[in-house]
Amino acid sequence: MSPTDPDDPLGTVKRTVVILLFEGVDLLDVTGPPEVFALLSRELGGASTGYEVLLAAETTAPVTTSAGVRILPDATFDEVAALPIDTLLVPGSVAVDSDRRVQALTDPQVVAWVKKLAARSRRITSVCVGAHLLAAAGLLDGKRATTHWSTAQQLASENPLVEVDADPIFIREGNVWTGAGISACLDLSLALVADDHGEAIALSIARQLVMYLKRPSGQSQFSIPLQPVATTRRIEDLRLHIMDNIDQPLTVAHLAAHAHVGDRQLTRIFKNELGMTPSAYVESVRVERARNQLESTDATLDRIATTCGFGTTDTLIRAFRRVLNTTPTEYRHRFRA
Repeated sequence: MSPTDPDDPLGTVKRTVVILLFEGVDLLDVTGPPEVFALLSRELGGASTGYEVLLAAETTAPVTTSAGVRILPDATFDEVAALPIDTLLVPGSVAVDSDRRVQALTDPQVVAWVKKLAARSRRITSVCVGAHLLAAAGLLDGKRATTHWSTAQQLASENPLVEVDADPIFIREGNVWTGAGISACLDLSLALVADDHGEAIALSIARQLVMYLKRPSGQSQFSIPLQPVATTRRIEDLRLHIMDNIDQPLTVAHLAAHAHVGDRQLTRIFKNELGMTPSAYVESVRVERARNQLESTDATLDRIATTCGFGTTDTLIRAFRRVLNTTPTEYRHRFRA
């Protein structure tokens, strides 16, 4: 039944959500979304509304997750294959080698079930590296998709027909939704609720979850504290200098002089250490500082543009559009603490 079905305008019929289980599955991928869906019944005023979540696996024997916690399935894959599925939710699993490199896993048997169950589902979603299972089943061909940033390159190289974008926290392409890493499963689940029942209810659930913010799909899954840590004292000194003087005109020439190197050498250092140019890094720090002020203060955009080194509000707005795919005003409206 679609969200706009005239026979159910208030969404009073429960929607069946099937979450796949398999050995080594990421625990939060499985448990996070049901927490969001369970709160919908409270918001709608009764247990007869909202979602019915079924955990499905090959058998009904307990499944051991990546965290070592065992989960008992509600049904087998065969049993849910006979049901009309509203939302198929596919989590993922990874292996980590001795060098701490992360590799998403795609069990052929699970992939086969994903493909079969997807054909019976109104909506197909993946959380974190579950996108690799959707891609292996051919469900992302010709589509834009996201996944956890650590496996995005793997997803792209193994699936050339998929347009991989590692930045957004979730992406919707028709009836296929893909979500980014770990806690972004909550953002994706809230977006599904908003799609089915409206933005107001989704925001109310976010407050019940005491979520710091409810992020739209275009929101970046990265922030400056998550950027790679510098491996040399010189670049770390430059990073600290930038943060301490963010309101100053931090040109390449200025930074090169501070580091006692030439402009070209400075650019090479930043690209080698941080994977970006000095100007791009400075802009990202400024955007991060502006984000914090938008979230926690009532400062005007003019004031934020000045204290964060943008100079003008127009420059601030252009930077937000470029880095976060949103505007400062929209960001504050959605994420104000």
